[in-house]
Amino acid sequence: MLPTPSTSHVDVNLVYEPAEDSFLFLDTLSSVAESSFLKDRFGYDPQRRKRDVQSPSPLIVEVGVGSGVILGFLTAHARQILGRNDVLSVGVDVSRPACQASTDTVHVACQAASNGSPESGWFFTSLIADLTSVIRQGTVDVLICNPPYVPTAEVPHTLDIRTQTAKISNNGEEQSPIAEEANLISLSYAGGTDGMEVTNRLLEQLPTALDSKRGVAYILLCNQNRPDEVVQRIRQWGADWTVHVVGRSGKHGGWEKLQILRICRGG
Repeated sequence: MLPTPSTSHVDVNLVYEPAEDSFLFLDTLSSVAESSFLKDRFGYDPQRRKRDVQSPSPLIVEVGVGSGVILGFLTAHARQILGRNDVLSVGVDVSRPACQASTDTVHVACQAASNGSPESGWFFTSLIADLTSVIRQGTVDVLICNPPYVPTAEVPHTLDIRTQTAKISNNGEEQSPIAEEANLISLSYAGGTDGMEVTNRLLEQLPTALDSKRGVAYILLCNQNRPDEVVQRIRQWGADWTVHVVGRSGKHGGWEKLQILRICRGG
């Protein structure tokens, strides 16, 4: 079992604390089935036990990087999961505290995993941005997203990405520091109608964000997101698109039963 990155430095008052959904991602990405899929997709030769030198270095992007535990895990264990360590990873989040925390998490995870051997990939940075807005189209090889999926009356206002100051509240007054903290945390879980408002926006961006040949996305949903309808919608994108459920949790039911979809062209 591959070690989970430490997030002891993360301020859980400002950044989403790793929970069942986070750990489901770690289990799914490191499973034999999914690791085999990724190694095959990104040019790992099992007989020669080395990567295909003609295969470009993969770009991994986590949208809504939060604490960085998922991106840190995948980057630190790149050789074991993707069969190669010449990967570049980038985090994206609307929250400055999340970007700062995730940067620390990934750096610490890579240092711990390498321990003198080249097991880890290369982490670039975490960018303060909305979804894939700062990523060049058609360049993402692996996109990961544990979105805000809890159904809520509305999606909270985002912070001003340039200044990271809270927007004025509805009554015209500035939000208090406590309100700002609550807003930062709610951005990580509040998904609006059916818990799908943020995820729907991301799904719309996938066809242009992913590399046209080998790009693959992993997106988490809960039962109230109506995952069967999401799957049917993706299948309507065209015959070259495939979608599979590759991770599940909550076998005893409950409204927050989780699943991870793998979305890609081919495969």
